[in-house]
Amino acid sequence: MRLLWRDKSEMVAPGSALPGREQELQVPERHFVLETPLKGPFPAGVETAIFGMGCFWGAERIFWEADGVYTTAVGYAGGTTPNPSYEEVCSARTGHAEVVLVAFDATATSYPEMLKLFWEGHDPTQGMRQGNDVGTQYRSLILYWGERQREAAEASRDAYQQMLTAAGHGAITTELAELDPAHPFYYAEDYHQQYLAKNPGGYCGAGGTGVACPVGLTAAQSAPTSH
Repeated sequence: MRLLWRDKSEMVAPGSALPGREQELQVPERHFVLETPLKGPFPAGVETAIFGMGCFWGAERIFWEADGVYTTAVGYAGGTTPNPSYEEVCSARTGHAEVVLVAFDATATSYPEMLKLFWEGHDPTQGMRQGNDVGTQYRSLILYWGERQREAAEASRDAYQQMLTAAGHGAITTELAELDPAHPFYYAEDYHQQYLAKNPGGYCGAGGTGVACPVGLTAAQSAPTSH
């Protein structure tokens, strides 16, 4: 049935999305690598971020290996179908992207540092694809909470665009949106969680442009003054 869908690179209209289900998908209690809880509430001082950067298997590993990260989980977000299955997301009829939920210790790292990993971990100029992975589920996406994260995400995007342009790359196509409480992050199936730790030889589509992303004060200075 997936092959009958007209165009996986075209976003489905909310009214045409699959209905989904009320029941959440079951996931392990603890992270396979970090041995921390996969679900909140998280300890005081732990903040969260959500990023879509292509296939979530390789993307998640980038973050669980980073200093200051408390836990990570893969899931689906940015669409409308509640509690979708992987097969439904692959049909391009849910509106969701494959994403990574990153919970990090704000005393040991920062949201701008997470943004740096996001930008450098994939090619944000490819639209509805990432390498050979094509479709809306592979789009570049930042879902932010509140004004502080929005401002940081926009500043990092503008700074990174300058770096990409100087290196001969095209325009960033990353979608930035506030996480809608009506359409939250949905955890993916058990077997997707920390997939590359369980399957070291598994497929990893993660790969960036090779262009470094400025962070912190450098990012603020590099961003256009009009933004």
